[in-house]
Amino acid sequence: MTTSAPLSTPRALARLLPFARPVLPRLVLGAVSALAASIVALMLPLVLEGVVAGPIASGETPQIVWGAVAVLALGLAEAGLVWARRWFVLAPATQVEYELRTGFYHRLQRLPVSFHDRWQSGQLLSRMMQDISLIRRWLAFGLILLVVNVLTIAIGSVLLFQWHWLLGVVFLACSAPLWYAGFRFEKQYGTLARQSQDQAGDLATSVEESVHGIRVLKAFGRGGHALNKFMRQAETLRHTELRKARAIGFIWFWLVLLPDIAFAFCLAVGIVLAQLGELSVAELFAFFAMATVLRWPMESIGFLFSFLLDARTATDRIYEVFDEPNTIVDPDTPSSIAEPRGHLVFESTHFRYQDAPAGQRDLLDGIDLDLEPGETMALVGLTGSGKTTLTTLPARLYDVTGGRVVLDGVDVRDLTLSELRTHVSMAFEDATLFSASVRENVLLGRADLDPASPEGERVMRQALQVAQAGFVDDLPDGVDTVIGEEGLSLSGGQRQRLALARAVAARPTVLVLDDPLSALDVDTEALVEEALREVLADTTALIVAHRPSTVALADRVALLEAGRVTAVGTHSELMRTSEHYRYVISSLEADDESAVQKETTP
Repeated sequence: MTTSAPLSTPRALARLLPFARPVLPRLVLGAVSALAASIVALMLPLVLEGVVAGPIASGETPQIVWGAVAVLALGLAEAGLVWARRWFVLAPATQVEYELRTGFYHRLQRLPVSFHDRWQSGQLLSRMMQDISLIRRWLAFGLILLVVNVLTIAIGSVLLFQWHWLLGVVFLACSAPLWYAGFRFEKQYGTLARQSQDQAGDLATSVEESVHGIRVLKAFGRGGHALNKFMRQAETLRHTELRKARAIGFIWFWLVLLPDIAFAFCLAVGIVLAQLGELSVAELFAFFAMATVLRWPMESIGFLFSFLLDARTATDRIYEVFDEPNTIVDPDTPSSIAEPRGHLVFESTHFRYQDAPAGQRDLLDGIDLDLEPGETMALVGLTGSGKTTLTTLPARLYDVTGGRVVLDGVDVRDLTLSELRTHVSMAFEDATLFSASVRENVLLGRADLDPASPEGERVMRQALQVAQAGFVDDLPDGVDTVIGEEGLSLSGGQRQRLALARAVAARPTVLVLDDPLSALDVDTEALVEEALREVLADTTALIVAHRPSTVALADRVALLEAGRVTAVGTHSELMRTSEHYRYVISSLEADDESAVQKETTP
């Protein structure tokens, strides 16, 4: 996560202005309506003063009725203006929520894989859902009422002085400690609000992990362990929320008590002034009517202030993602590949993660490989040798930290991401599918095709045939069957075959396969490999091999040790010349035999 000097609350919330600017006129109209409603409420004491000083004092009953009508008219006007405020702000607030949410999602799509490696998905989900909804509620309710109530208190306080300056001074003096209480509240509540929202994100992460890993938890009987972890996190969040409630209770205590104290002192002073003839009964009555009108704005300040701090914290959390630097971007002056052939070259390629310790060796330490167009190269090595890391570089899932990767004579960093990823397609060992139909999953990489068109059908069927994924026709709705979340309704082998079909359907010039057959049984793997030979005949391929049979697909093999290529050649050449290669292959054969025994053991 990026760190920077904290902004003040106004400056932090001002960062929402670009999203609010298109709807600002309606928000302003909502604020004007709310302010007008408050002004109408402030007029009531003035009308009441006139009624008490005039008709009531003189006993003119008809005039009292007109006074009552005036009060009723003001009440109806206030109600209408309150309704207008809500009407003006509701649509703009939801529009800002929509823009924030779509902007946030777009930002997540643009940020590099390295960002998603560091961030918990639950933290991102809580920001997208909970924090953005909180900002919407604050824009529609908290912001406008906070501004209007502060103005109401200011205008009302000035009006208090028109009846008697001493009463105004006493009332404001008794209310002055509210500023100190508010200062203490801001420091304490701001910290608690951040803790609470971060803990809610952690809780969301635990729920998501438990849901996705429910099969593992049940298989190992660890549901109770997951529940205990969840309960500990939920209890921590509960304690934080209780501390927030106590902080709000503290400010509410003073917000309710101090006006009562002010009322008591003003009543005592007012009675004395009335006895001295410096204040009439009507003026004293109007003064307390005005003070009563100001009571709710004063009491609501605490709630609205806590709302403000919650919104500020939510804004900070959202902008932690917006401010995250995107290192995988299109070049300012992009190049293009006129005639894609699939000539892939790694030139002195280095890679290390950005948070790696300073003295740690690069994960990839000077890789030099040259894949001719149409050539298939297998990457072989022990666990941790850098095979998977190397496969992420051609498609720029990560950028090299030294050297370069060149495709058809062009540095991949000089291509736009959209063009690059039409040339390079990937299938991963951990097959990820989406909650969509089989057809949509397989054709995900073919934005140029209509999935329902004859050409889309042809490409999909060809890819499914290569991946030996004929099982899709046995699904309830065939290729139009909607796969459950992450494809968990399918077996591991079925998911891998659909992921492989997706990569093949993209028709790339370079196909990168990170052990995409690991979950297949031996017979199915053999069928897939036979079909792949035809696909790979005119496609450059880089394959991570964990089985000897996968090595057999390759024209050449690159042997990796500790992030370096120590040998390149055909399988037979390396078996003859490299002792380490023979050791790696014997290890793969042992693992393969063990897997076969598990499949055939009844």
